[in-house]
Amino acid sequence: KPGTNAELQCVDERIAGKKPDSMDFAEAAGFPLTSITAWELLFDSLAVKEGEGEGDSILVLGAAGGVGSILIQLIKKLTKFSVIATASRPETIEWVKKMGSDHVVNHRNPLPAQVKDLGLQPKYVICLNGTEGHIEGIIELIQARGRIAIIDDPTSLDLTKYATFKLKALTFSWEFMFARSMFQTSDMIAQQKLLNRVSEMIDSGDIISIVTGNLGKLSLDTLKKAHESQASGRAVGKSVLDVEL
Repeated sequence: KPGTNAELQCVDERIAGKKPDSMDFAEAAGFPLTSITAWELLFDSLAVKEGEGEGDSILVLGAAGGVGSILIQLIKKLTKFSVIATASRPETIEWVKKMGSDHVVNHRNPLPAQVKDLGLQPKYVICLNGTEGHIEGIIELIQARGRIAIIDDPTSLDLTKYATFKLKALTFSWEFMFARSMFQTSDMIAQQKLLNRVSEMIDSGDIISIVTGNLGKLSLDTLKKAHESQASGRAVGKSVLDVEL
């Protein structure tokens, strides 16, 4: 929202959590947005319960970015689902494996055949980018009565074009981490609680850092570089900036 590139901001305490003791402020800054989005995708949009998932799998498309990096770790640490991550470059393949992915498939090639070759049929699919180009394949490969969750902004997504979507009785959900604060929902405190939980997991070593670069002190130049990196579609993990207070 306007003003979020400012050095100082006033934030509602219900959507803020404790900084991990094991990280400085810059590194810790890479976690709130990514953690909230990943947590809500998994436990709200997909309605997954902690500890479930034995024998089932979750497919994560675009898994090497900031949200995907924390999402893979949450799935592996808090559920029993196996993770199929998509990546297409050597460095992103290596990264999602480091985050804990059990399998990696290439999103530049048709996904249904690749997933079938693994002997798996995901119950859930999370698409972090490129939904328009992948939705047909997702509907084909997912289990009946499965759930699909996305965070990107496809300009022309018409699910009525796909008869199998209804025949499989699939559920579709959009995740937007700002929904709770924008609409002042009664459960806004849930974001503080999940951030504190993630902070504890970081300090205990259950979650490793997803920060891959500190671009330096906050300035017009470093902000521009940060935005260009995010817009490139090739970012791995999360980049952060320092602020002098």
